[in-house]
Amino acid sequence: MADNRNYILAIVLSILVLVGWQYFVGMPQVERQREAQRQQQLQQQAAGQAPAVTPVPGTPPVPGQTAPTPGASAPVAPGAVTPVPVQGLSREAILAATPRIGIETPRLKGSINLTGGRVDDLVLTTYRETIQRSSPNVVLFAPAGSPIDPVQNRHPFYAEFGFVPGAGQVAAVPNAQTVWSQQGSGALTPANPVTIAWDNGQGLTFRRTFAIDENYLITVKDGVANSGAAPVTLHPFGLISRHGLPQTSGYFILHEGLIGVFGEAGLQEVGYSAIETARTQSFKARGAWLGITDKYWAAALIPDQTVETDSSFKFFQSGTTKSFQTDFLSTPVTIAPGASSETTTRLFAGAKEVRLVDGYADALKIDRFDRLIDWGWFYFITKPLFLVMDWFFVQTGNFGIAILLVTLLIKALFFPLANKSYASITMMKKVQPEMMALRDRYADDKTKQQQELMALYKREKINPLAGCWPILIQIPVFFALYKVLFITIEMRHAPFFGWVQDLSAPDPTSIFNLFGLLPFAVPAFLLVGVWPILMGITMWVQMQMNPAPTDPIQAAFFRWMPILFTFMLASFPAGLVIYWAWNNLLSVLQQGLIMRKYGVKIELWDNMRSMFGGGPAKPAA
Repeated sequence: MADNRNYILAIVLSILVLVGWQYFVGMPQVERQREAQRQQQLQQQAAGQAPAVTPVPGTPPVPGQTAPTPGASAPVAPGAVTPVPVQGLSREAILAATPRIGIETPRLKGSINLTGGRVDDLVLTTYRETIQRSSPNVVLFAPAGSPIDPVQNRHPFYAEFGFVPGAGQVAAVPNAQTVWSQQGSGALTPANPVTIAWDNGQGLTFRRTFAIDENYLITVKDGVANSGAAPVTLHPFGLISRHGLPQTSGYFILHEGLIGVFGEAGLQEVGYSAIETARTQSFKARGAWLGITDKYWAAALIPDQTVETDSSFKFFQSGTTKSFQTDFLSTPVTIAPGASSETTTRLFAGAKEVRLVDGYADALKIDRFDRLIDWGWFYFITKPLFLVMDWFFVQTGNFGIAILLVTLLIKALFFPLANKSYASITMMKKVQPEMMALRDRYADDKTKQQQELMALYKREKINPLAGCWPILIQIPVFFALYKVLFITIEMRHAPFFGWVQDLSAPDPTSIFNLFGLLPFAVPAFLLVGVWPILMGITMWVQMQMNPAPTDPIQAAFFRWMPILFTFMLASFPAGLVIYWAWNNLLSVLQQGLIMRKYGVKIELWDNMRSMFGGGPAKPAA
């Protein structure tokens, strides 16, 4: 091709499609979801909270019912209908209505419900809803029957464990109504595991021990002792249930919903709407894990990695309440008379901190557990980019500075390639008068025009495609950094300097109220702050260093593109805009040095007059 404008235009249009999709598809979807949540809440207030139903693991869900375990004849199967507190009670009142064991760690507080033996109350003590210190702590787990709060994104959300009788068995097993008794006393702490027990009166004693580390990992050991006269076969199970449709970010680059890794089936990510349509998905694998993930928080079950499990993603509905569940059913264990058996399941419930999740994956040999964080298709770029940035953060104490240093590092790595590209761009700018003369001379003969242009490139040793490389290199890094800023909790509420107190959120200032000097707030779509403006200016300067397009339509597009991007990227995370502005500035300096080396004039003022004069700038003679 004659120049690289079409390539750059295609890349720019791709970015516009990304941003446009978010504005015209993603954001409306979020609004529709919020409206559905509001309507659901109103219906529940009018009709009363529908019963919370938990389907038995390993069986397809039936709306409004609890499916029996195949072959089971126990009077009550695990996961039966949970008693619902009186409508209108607060979460705190519901917690006070049942006997509980407290949970106290440096990073979690909550309780275990002795009715059902569930973990259904967890608050993250080191994270708040907003950057305000007076903001409430993030609530992760809440008991069944808790009020659904779309504003704070709080829903009934809990983990349950137990046994399902094997085929032909009639043994009574603990269920959602079983009231366990605590053995010993005290709260669950990293230094104090707790044990609860229940006797079925038929020769089986169930004992459940909870242990917790100083972060977000709970180890659950379920034991059964058989003092009866006959052997008993049981299937260990675990489940995570969430009642109500949670509010999601609505971005297609982020997965929120059901997630798991299942052997050869690999990573499975199923959104809320997808499982609502499919109703159930099943997987059989050894060494699996599964759970439900939000943007920054997650709950995941980690069965014994040496045991084969039947796992499921499920959707079911009772009244107006939609519920989502991930569960597993392990291979059966047979307990002979006088013998006992114990199974171990781990529950991760907390913030998706990269080093912590990676540490669990390595220490416990959990297959691809790091994919609990949505690194995306560019995993091989995104995760290493974060690790380098995190290292710089440890050295400097500021993620904004880390972004600047990572940008410098990337520039250094690609310096030789970028130098060649900028040299090619500079040479094309230098011979632009000859290029325009050839286009005018062979305006009616496009074939001859292309032949002469290619001869000119060959004679001057110019590669017309070389100028694409800086753009092509920047695009995957841009998307990877966008992903890092958007998904990693380390970037959440991470300050830079001055007015930027959250690198994962947009620049909060706006030119439309003179950056806060005028006493009124502006709508979100007019939040065009200092950093987006700096990004637009550096983008414009960089574009003026490239050969001016000869096509009038392209010329008009490229004249106004920096302004367009200033407005469109104003809603992106401030860290990303800072990266782009800084990267543009470094590119301008690098290209300016090369242009000076080749004796090419930078006509910024002439191009500025041309921008407002309605036509492309005339190249220097």
